Amino acid sequence: MFSYDDYREILRVIKESGRYCTYEEAKNKSEFIIMRHDVEYSVERAYALSKVEESMDMRSTFFFQWTNNSYNILSRKNRDILTDMHERGQIIGLHFALNGMTDMNLIRERIKQEMDMLSDMLGFEINSFSIHRPSPHVLEENIKLPGILNAYQDDFFTFDPKATPESDLEVKYMSDANHIWRYGYPDEETIEKYDKIQILTHPFAWTKKGYDNLDNYKTLVNEKYIEMIDSIDNECKDFGPLRDNFEKLPIEI
Repeated sequence: MFSYDDYREILRVIKESGRYCTYEEAKNKSEFIIMRHDVEYSVERAYALSKVEESMDMRSTFFFQWTNNSYNILSRKNRDILTDMHERGQIIGLHFALNGMTDMNLIRERIKQEMDMLSDMLGFEINSFSIHRPSPHVLEENIKLPGILNAYQDDFFTFDPKATPESDLEVKYMSDANHIWRYGYPDEETIEKYDKIQILTHPFAWTKKGYDNLDNYKTLVNEKYIEMIDSIDNECKDFGPLRDNFEKLPIEI
């Protein structure tokens, strides 16, 4: 269920519905389908998924973290990737990590601060955000900031702490979190059933072949391993003669 071919089928159903739009466009619509991506571990996999979307002549919003231990959004390579995505029509937003913060005033300040810094560093405006692993308290707050779009504000998301897949909510929300489709699968039957829909995917879960949860993590770890080897090799002149000792991938699939 997590191959690029599976993703193309989801995109086909969404595109044929005629309701596909961005957050900005959805604010003035009585019917919409928003596709969103929270980038947790791999900028490269987000980039690859954006290319799949473009093969279907579609664009969506990719939210990247400023504070993330798995990737550096401001590395030269990643800045080039985000700039290229932006120039090809993808929308780049901030995936804001709470990092233990609970004070709502501070959270609002930090969101604005991180968005301003990211806009300055990337050279184009960032005006939307999603929250990484939001608590019920944060969702209930329904954060709205002037000129900024929150993926969880009540225009695009219906908060109900007791929601189930069968709950009749104003906005139907579906997510592939933990390699499981929560609150429903975006097939044709589900898409036709609801007027307003927001779909969240995590790009690290999607690959050309498609894997179960375990093998997907294995391939991800191997990719990050290769990335580290290449990075060291590019930076350290004395690493070249030693590289052969690290060519074997750490995890067998």
